[in-house]
Amino acid sequence: MSTTTAPTSAPEAQAGSTTASRGNAPRRGRRGLLGTLASHGILIAGSLIALFPILWLVFLSLGPDKDDYLHPGRIWGKMTLENYSYVLTETNFFDWLTSTLIVSLGTTVIGVIIAATTGYAVSRMRFPGYKKFMWVLLVTQMFPIAVLIVPMYQILSELQLIDTYFGLILVYCSTAVPYCAWLLKGYFDTIPFEIDEAGRVDGLTPFGTFFRLILPLAKPGLAVAAFYSFITAFGEVAFASTFMLSDTKYTFAVGLQSFVSEHDAQRNLMAATAVLVAIPVSAFFYLVQKNLVTGLTAGGTKG
Repeated sequence: MSTTTAPTSAPEAQAGSTTASRGNAPRRGRRGLLGTLASHGILIAGSLIALFPILWLVFLSLGPDKDDYLHPGRIWGKMTLENYSYVLTETNFFDWLTSTLIVSLGTTVIGVIIAATTGYAVSRMRFPGYKKFMWVLLVTQMFPIAVLIVPMYQILSELQLIDTYFGLILVYCSTAVPYCAWLLKGYFDTIPFEIDEAGRVDGLTPFGTFFRLILPLAKPGLAVAAFYSFITAFGEVAFASTFMLSDTKYTFAVGLQSFVSEHDAQRNLMAATAVLVAIPVSAFFYLVQKNLVTGLTAGGTKG
């Protein structure tokens, strides 16, 4: 008794080989082991490069002597927190902190409100000269700080706002509002106009539509504008050192200059203060970072 095997047809064999090759080939969108290792290596290297200046600053802040930055290897054997203790107890650190938060948060709140209303008006309304108005705001960013200090000082002097928080906030708003207005105008343009019409149908006023419907959808844009305004006011030096005359009203950026004199520089104290200064900025970034993304307007209208 003999057993015979039916020959496999050519199309079936070709289909089987094609299926086998597809099973062995990597799927589209997947990287091989070498590509994965390379991408992770690049990301790790980039992270180390970004973190190195911060870690180096923290390391220098632990050195007790002002000249330890010249010989950083000696810091390992004498690390101490005395620099932080001195900054917190022997300087006007908390006065600088209060001044900086007042000015930065004031600039953020006032600047974002003005920029949001300006950007929304230009995005939705067509009044005479609205395009020229936005270009005028853009042109104001072309002037350097050195040119603006003298006229601003004269204006604040006549208004008796020299050495006041409100005067410095107004100066910072003049810098932050034009950029934020352009930023938010572009973001409001991405919000469908049908949302405004739906608000009017429901009986909302233009202000009600803006505050109840548009602003919640514009959270990512508002977060970016708020972060920009906060950082602008937090780290600025020229205006703060010119318009604030009292030591207790210095901001952090100006207070750091007190550690540098004509013949001496206490770099260990500067490093410790810089580390402490970074804490409020990091906290503010943590609060707004979840909204620093776009796309919340998706699904705002039903097709």
